[in-house]
Amino acid sequence: MQKQLWVALFLVTSLFTQAQRPTEETAKPAAKQEDKNPSFKRELSLEAKTEAKGEVTIKGQKVPYKVVSGTIPVWDEEGKAIAGLFYVYYERTDVVNKEERPLMISFNGGPGTASVWMHLGYTSPKKLKIDDEGYPVQPYGVEDNTNSILDVADIVYVDPVNTGFSRIVDKSVPTSKFFGVNADVKYLADWINTFVSRNKRWASPKFLIGESYGTTRVSGLSLELQNRHWMYLNGVILVSPTDLGIKREGPASAALRVPYMAATAWYHKKLPADLQSKDLTAFLPEVESFTLNELLPAIAKGWNMDANQKKQITQKLAKYTGLSETAVAQQNLEIPFDFFWKELLRDQGKTVGRLDSRYIGIDKKDAGIGPDYNAELTSWEHSFTPAINIYLRDVLGYKTDLNYYIFGPTFPWDNSNNKTGDDLRLAMMENPYLHVFVQSGYYDGACDYFNAKYNMWQMDPAGKIKDRMSWEGYRSGHMMYLRKEDLATSNEHLRLFIKKSIPKFGTPAKF
Repeated sequence: MQKQLWVALFLVTSLFTQAQRPTEETAKPAAKQEDKNPSFKRELSLEAKTEAKGEVTIKGQKVPYKVVSGTIPVWDEEGKAIAGLFYVYYERTDVVNKEERPLMISFNGGPGTASVWMHLGYTSPKKLKIDDEGYPVQPYGVEDNTNSILDVADIVYVDPVNTGFSRIVDKSVPTSKFFGVNADVKYLADWINTFVSRNKRWASPKFLIGESYGTTRVSGLSLELQNRHWMYLNGVILVSPTDLGIKREGPASAALRVPYMAATAWYHKKLPADLQSKDLTAFLPEVESFTLNELLPAIAKGWNMDANQKKQITQKLAKYTGLSETAVAQQNLEIPFDFFWKELLRDQGKTVGRLDSRYIGIDKKDAGIGPDYNAELTSWEHSFTPAINIYLRDVLGYKTDLNYYIFGPTFPWDNSNNKTGDDLRLAMMENPYLHVFVQSGYYDGACDYFNAKYNMWQMDPAGKIKDRMSWEGYRSGHMMYLRKEDLATSNEHLRLFIKKSIPKFGTPAKF
């Protein structure tokens, strides 16, 4: 089951794989590209760089900044450049003590997706133009993000190999050097070392933030940076986390998804009146208790369960998920995700989205065991792809004829020996400064919120470091920040986490 979950996550997330807009005066410097040949070209330039300036108002305060877009090489053990990683770096320019200024290093997931999602959707001083619920609007483009965390931290968005404009430049190097859970962590840690050194950020409090597979990435990086580069972090943020290599086979796998299904059924008003009348966050603890204390042991019993007990569990599960008792019984209490996305609104001729079940799809046939496509993903591609190309090429003036890979070719991906959750735990136990913050959307069916909580419980079953781990939920999906209300709330939570994770001056790192 663990392997099946990984394959499903990989297939979708590999498909899934800002700064105020500079004024006319500040847009002109963006064309200043530091490259011997500034003309457009199809190949990657390993040391190309553009720089622009801007200003954005955050929480009523004007924040001036510079934004650098460019590439830095990845080297092999002999110091030969084998790849180049594209990045966009925002640095506040009115800061006096740069060594006290936090640095946030941001990754998305896939593992074959660029950093575009959190770059133009979440934390930067630029965000794409969408409506208040996250749906595309025309004309496409970007606008100020007044919720950006640039007021409290500088941010660099990194595109791993074969995402964004990042490419392998030495074709003799096997792709296994980059495409695997542990290979990915190893070369990215080395690249981060180079970036931090070039930008004189060794003294800065450092944070990693990752979304989806990016949470696997930053969890592994926390220990790799610490043990092999002697770079100690203050915080790791996991946005819509994966399983982090933590096993959950059999009954646990089937049961843990139910609270997400209940949240989705509540959103689409498919629950009985007594449950539907409750607020979401008042209703979900009831489902969570049922999941852990009744459903999980019932599934474990199988046919050994008493017939009357099975009937009671079936009735409760149907009530909480919005499905019929017949449908639940036919699935032996183990409701597959695909079936749920197809079945919940089947009577309306609609499907619900995988990564965000607020989104609605329509299929060719109402019959079937799963949706024809991911309704939310097509909507996100619709708005993000034009926006990132407009911003990088036209606003920042980065010159290249390379395609910007929203989803890049990173297959086959080696997921063997994935112990990134345990890596993060060990990093926290070795480093008393290190805090972890988890953010989840209640309507995310790819990396659901209850499994995110389960990660925390299993990373530290003894509860020795639970005081440095925290979780927040939002009334949206995988990219919870696309909903206007959650964009403000989630960024404020990041702002508070950053401040909380930086100790008072002179506080020693000891238990």
